[in-house]
Amino acid sequence: MKILSSKFILIWIILLLPSVSVFAERIKDLTSIQGVRENQLIGYGLVVGLDGTGEKTTYTEQTFRTMLGRFGINVPAGGQLKIKNTAAVAIHANLPAFAKKGQMIDVTVSSLGEAKSLRGGTLLMTPLKAVNGQVFAIAQGNLVVGGFGVQGGDGSSITVNVPTVGRIPNGASVEQTVNSNFMEQEFITFNLNQPDFTTAVRLAKEINQLLGSQSAKPIDATSIQVSAPRDKAQRINYLSVIENIDVTPAEGKAKIVVNSRTGTIIIGKNIHLKEAAIAHGNLIIKIKENQGVSQPAPFNAQGETVETQDTAIDVVQENDRMFHFKPGATLQQLVEAVNAVGAAPGDVMAILEALKIAGAITGDLVVI
Repeated sequence: MKILSSKFILIWIILLLPSVSVFAERIKDLTSIQGVRENQLIGYGLVVGLDGTGEKTTYTEQTFRTMLGRFGINVPAGGQLKIKNTAAVAIHANLPAFAKKGQMIDVTVSSLGEAKSLRGGTLLMTPLKAVNGQVFAIAQGNLVVGGFGVQGGDGSSITVNVPTVGRIPNGASVEQTVNSNFMEQEFITFNLNQPDFTTAVRLAKEINQLLGSQSAKPIDATSIQVSAPRDKAQRINYLSVIENIDVTPAEGKAKIVVNSRTGTIIIGKNIHLKEAAIAHGNLIIKIKENQGVSQPAPFNAQGETVETQDTAIDVVQENDRMFHFKPGATLQQLVEAVNAVGAAPGDVMAILEALKIAGAITGDLVVI
């Protein structure tokens, strides 16, 4: 594991508050309904009216020629086009479930080529297609760009945010409704945003207490199947009642999440220690080499003066702090002990990893 320098900040987020109960949440906040979802749309078009911040690429020029041809304007094949006020862009949007023809949706416009900025530009009429190739919306309008860029004559420049991406609020008109069999299905299936067997059982139990003992049944850790009336008006009212039922979600699996890049450590509530001992201390090794001279005894003709080396090795270990945890030790005890030794984020990560490898800590250790 990478050891972080002292400039990183250790952040403890401790969810160990036994006196605080888990709050109930509405079913509409815990789940999504199977078959009720957004659909992604994408298109390719031109933004015009730029203040010299456009581009001249092969595909931009080809698109520009094609657009002019649709209006009956034929540009000679060898003719040069000046299109620095034009940019080729990709347009994408999300089509909400049950969106009807004539409704308006927001679109995002992004430059595809070398355009420096889309500020002040206007998107020309562009069809937006789904993954099946069918056109579901038509986009057009003036862009709202949050960023800007300025460049000086000497080549210096400054850019704030991203000027090559813009938005058009209510910039696309829905032209086709997405077909759905949601109203014809015998059951309504609720899918949990966070799969959990206990939460699924609790959700089905709450529905059955309100609507009848056989109204809902859990299918797996994600899905709960609920019987529903076939009449459209009754089904909508039925769903309105169900999605506002309060359910207390189960506590998640015990986890310790470590971000080795930022030095962030998040420890969940149900983390406990098995019997273990933790030692933390710095080992200092000092190696000294002193050069000396060896000479023969006075008036002794035999022998000669030589250079010698005297090596001394000192091993000094600072006072260790050792903490012994009995089985069932809590997270609070672990945190207090680790903080008491003044451990850096990298040291804390190493301690947690070693405890997990030794099998002395419950829950999962997740390194991101």
